[in-house]
Amino acid sequence: MADVNYKKQAQDYYAKAPTIILGSGASAAHGMSGMGELADYLVAHMDVSNLSTVDLDVWENFCGILADNVGLESALHKVSASEELTSRIVNATWNLINKEDLDVFQRSLQDNDMFPLSRLLEHMFKSSLKKINIVTTNYDRLSEYACEQRRIHYYNGFTHGFFRQLAEPTEITSARRANIWKVHGSLDWFQSPLEDTVALSNILCIPENYQPQIVTPGAQKYQKTHLEPFRSIIQNADQAISQAGSYFCIGYGFNDEHIQPKLMAACVRQRKPITIIAYSLSDSVRNLVLDGKAENYLAIERGDKDDQSIVYSSKEDTPFTVDTNIWSLEGFLSLII
Repeated sequence: MADVNYKKQAQDYYAKAPTIILGSGASAAHGMSGMGELADYLVAHMDVSNLSTVDLDVWENFCGILADNVGLESALHKVSASEELTSRIVNATWNLINKEDLDVFQRSLQDNDMFPLSRLLEHMFKSSLKKINIVTTNYDRLSEYACEQRRIHYYNGFTHGFFRQLAEPTEITSARRANIWKVHGSLDWFQSPLEDTVALSNILCIPENYQPQIVTPGAQKYQKTHLEPFRSIIQNADQAISQAGSYFCIGYGFNDEHIQPKLMAACVRQRKPITIIAYSLSDSVRNLVLDGKAENYLAIERGDKDDQSIVYSSKEDTPFTVDTNIWSLEGFLSLII
């Protein structure tokens, strides 16, 4: 009976035109680095030349904390990084993720079916929907690539072209559109020498006198997101969450203060349904959703092997295992498309 229930539950939640929430797990499926790999890269490749003695001490302390198996975000919260040190961490992060992002783009040129997200969006637009909202904490451009592969117009805060400037949502019109709200910034966002934010398409290195506008973990994250364009993007993401009929979380760990408070309020107060798929459900998902007060949820993670999934449903008293891959987006689409 559970087998029938979860399939119908997945379809019912999907029929409510979900806002899609992408976390790092969605990009990890395409080989992008997560926090662990980023921490290793920073330790190995960070440019510490000509740093002040104080900054060097902070950096060595930070590396020592990481060596004690503390996660990257927690480690960055434990040190007080100067503006210069933070800038170098941002640049090193950009260098790693941008290279991986461009590698994914190159692979996608050879494989028109590379992104399951493409098929999901295309299927959603076969309905009467005019707009789909995607909220993501990721810096990469995989959402944009997925849209472009299926000729889906999108808006992500900027005008079109190679040198893009901030634009209101009403400036860019199309019959159907995906909105991509990148609450922690994007690889192609930079602060220019004029101190405004511009977006530069698929460049190989950081231009001179330009600063990447990505928000790395740590205390700086909360200061930076009070500034534009982050403030407007987060407001739009909040609105997308508030207005959604349901939520579809892909590889999202519920560890971001910019998204999950409003998300959980909607799931608890308004009983809005939520679907979560991931390689492994985070402790935050278990605490906030499975053991929390969310009343309508379907959460799925990988079992002992790729073609096995563990299903947690608000309609069932205990989790159960199915011998098929429905924990990945590729696999889950078989339930709803």
